[in-house]
Amino acid sequence: MARWISYRHEGRDGFGHLDGDTIAVFTGDLFGTPTATGETLAVAAVTPALPCRPSKLIALWNNFHAMADKQGLERPAAPLFFVKPPNTYRASGEAVAVPEGIGRILFEGELGIVVGKAGRDLTVEAAAGHIFGYTCVNDVTALDVLKADPSFVQWTRSKGLDGFGPFGPVIATGLDSDTLTVRVRVNGRERQSYPLSDMILKPAEIVSLVSQGMTLEPGDLIACGTSNGTGPIPKGATVAVEIEGIGVLENRFS
Repeated sequence: MARWISYRHEGRDGFGHLDGDTIAVFTGDLFGTPTATGETLAVAAVTPALPCRPSKLIALWNNFHAMADKQGLERPAAPLFFVKPPNTYRASGEAVAVPEGIGRILFEGELGIVVGKAGRDLTVEAAAGHIFGYTCVNDVTALDVLKADPSFVQWTRSKGLDGFGPFGPVIATGLDSDTLTVRVRVNGRERQSYPLSDMILKPAEIVSLVSQGMTLEPGDLIACGTSNGTGPIPKGATVAVEIEGIGVLENRFS
């Protein structure tokens, strides 16, 4: 297993393997053939950055049995998803400025699949080889905006505001998602906890189905959907999304 971190250090961007409090610095293309430089940095000496720059962040809805059962939803025949634009991206530790008068906003802690190779129309077997690793995602939603107009559910506007798609802190490889749990804390209090083994569509199946007719590029991110326990983010609150093996994605909403 490896945990890849991106950072800024002395005015330069870089990436490497995270091991405890130390980063082994690499050069080249993270999704190509990165090369170790032999240099190391202390985590305390760098500013964490987005672990990758997706051309698109695809976010699933209704992908957990527990939530589907609670809401009386049918199992989807294909992934139900929307796209969050790049202005939503924020690294762990970065603050999110919530627009005044936007109303209630919700946290949704999720597992994120990071695509490592370009591909389209992938089989499930092939899709597994296109998964580079996993990260934490907070799919933030402006709830009052979502259904403000009865004629049109505003997925893009309600989930596409600046900073409403934080992810990180690293990309972890070699994980078995079925063994992991997503936990969300708001101001230190646990508000959401659910097992990823409850996913309806599993990661390789998700990548395969999303790739039908849509080319996935290296660094693209697919959020696997959330389960029960989503809730409000009070103004000024800090939200932490934690998945073992990946780490803690933490952002303050002001």
